[in-house]
Amino acid sequence: MHAEVEIAGSSNRTSVLSAALRASLNEAIQAIDMITKFNSLSISYREQMAIEDCKELLDFSVSELAWSLGEIKKIRAGDKNLHYHGNIKAWLSAALSNQDTCLEGFEGTDRRLESFIRGSLRQVTQLIGNVLAMYSELHSLPLKPPPSTEFPKWMTEGDQELLKAKPAHMHVDAIVAVDGSGHYQTITEAVYYAPSHSNRRHIIYVKKGVYRENIDMKKKKTNIMFVGDGIGETVVEGNRHFMQGWTTFRTATVAVSGKGFIARDMTFRNTAGPENHQAVALRVDSDQSAFYRCSMEGYQDTLYAHSLRQFYRECDVYGTIDFIFGNGAAVLQHCRIYTRVPLPLQKVTITAQGRKSPHQSTGFSIQDSFVFATQPTYLGRPWKQYSRTVFMNTYMGALVQPRGWLEWYGNFALNTLWYGEYRNYGPGASLSGRIKWPGYHIMRDASAASFFTVGRFIDGMSWLPATGIKFTAGLIN
Repeated sequence: MHAEVEIAGSSNRTSVLSAALRASLNEAIQAIDMITKFNSLSISYREQMAIEDCKELLDFSVSELAWSLGEIKKIRAGDKNLHYHGNIKAWLSAALSNQDTCLEGFEGTDRRLESFIRGSLRQVTQLIGNVLAMYSELHSLPLKPPPSTEFPKWMTEGDQELLKAKPAHMHVDAIVAVDGSGHYQTITEAVYYAPSHSNRRHIIYVKKGVYRENIDMKKKKTNIMFVGDGIGETVVEGNRHFMQGWTTFRTATVAVSGKGFIARDMTFRNTAGPENHQAVALRVDSDQSAFYRCSMEGYQDTLYAHSLRQFYRECDVYGTIDFIFGNGAAVLQHCRIYTRVPLPLQKVTITAQGRKSPHQSTGFSIQDSFVFATQPTYLGRPWKQYSRTVFMNTYMGALVQPRGWLEWYGNFALNTLWYGEYRNYGPGASLSGRIKWPGYHIMRDASAASFFTVGRFIDGMSWLPATGIKFTAGLIN
C-alpha cells in the first residue's frame, strides 16, 4: 500500500512542478514581448543598452526553464540518471538571477524606465522563485560525494591528450592569426563561422598575438574551445567600461553564453583602469564551462562568473574591487589571485557573490589556491542577501586583513550570507581576528568542506572528465 501511495505522490509532485515550470516559461516569453515595446520610446543610450540586456537575459531564462522542463519529463519517464538534480537546480538558480541583472543595467539612469520593467518582471521572478523553492524541498536529500580521482578510469586517452597536446599536434577546426597565417585574422570571425548548436567540440586555435576585439559568444555557440599559445602570449584585449555608457554586463572583453565552453592558455584583459569603475575582462554564462591556464586581468569587476556551473584550474585573476563577482556556481582550483592598486579610499575586495535566494545552488569555492595581496585586502563582501563564498586549503599573504571579510553596507546580509574558511595557511590566514557575523563559519571538519568540492558543488564528475582538464573531485588534506 505504502509503495503505491509513494509513487502516486511523486508523480503528482512532478506534474505540479511541470505545470509551474510551464507557467514560468510563458510568463518569461510575455515579459520579452513587453520589454521589446519599450524600445520604441525615445530613451538614452544606456537605457537602450539595458533593454537589449534584458531581452537577452530573459531569453537565457526561457532556455533554462525549457531545459528544466525537459529534465522533469525524463524523471517522469523513469530515467534514473543521478545528475538531473544538479542540472535542474543549476538552471533554475540561473533563471532566477537573470531578471536582477536586467534591472542592474539601469544603474546610472533616472530609473523611471526601470520601474516599469521591474513591474513586468515581478511575476516571472516570483514564479521561478516558487518553482525553485518547491523543487528544493522535494530534493533536500544529501548526495553522496563521489570518490576523488585525478583522471577518472573511464576517461579516454584522447581526452587526456587534448589537455597535454601542443596546438600544433591537435586536431583543430580553425586557426586565428593576427599576421594572416591562419584561416581568420580575428577571433570574432572564427566564432561567427563556427557551427551553431554543435554537439561536437569545435576547436579554435588562436595563435600568439594581441587581439583587440570584444567577443560575444551567444547561446547558440555551444561546445566551442579556444586554445591559445599561453598566458601573455595569446591575449584578447578590450577597454569597454561603465563610464562610456555600457552596462556592466556589456563591458566584457569576452562573453561566453553557449554551453560547454572551454578555454586554455590565454589571457582575457580589460585595460580600462580603476578610474573607469566596472570593466569586465571575462563574463561567463556558459553551463559546464572550464578554463585552464588562463589569465583574467582587470581592475573593478574583472571576472563576472554570472551564472551556471564553471570551473577554473591554474588560472590567474587580477583586480581591485569585487573582481570575482556574479551568481554562478564556480570552483577555482590551483589558481593565483593578485590584488592591484585601487583608487584612493577604495577597499580591495576579492569576491562579491550574488546569491539572492537560499534555494539557489550557487556560490564561489576557492580551493588549493593562492591569494597574493599587494594591498590591504578583504576576501569578500555580500553583494546579495544569501552571498556564499568559501576559501579552502588556500595560501593567504600578509596583507589579507585580520577581519577577513567586509560589510556591503551596515548589517545587510550578515545573518543570511554563508562565508567559510577551511584549513587556509600563510600570514593572512589567522582566524583569531576574523569577523563574528552569524553567517561566517570556520569549518573544522572535512565533511562540511567537502560540500564545496568539484564533485558535489558543481556536479563535476558528470562533465569535467570530458573536457580533458585535470581536476580534484574532493578535498586534498
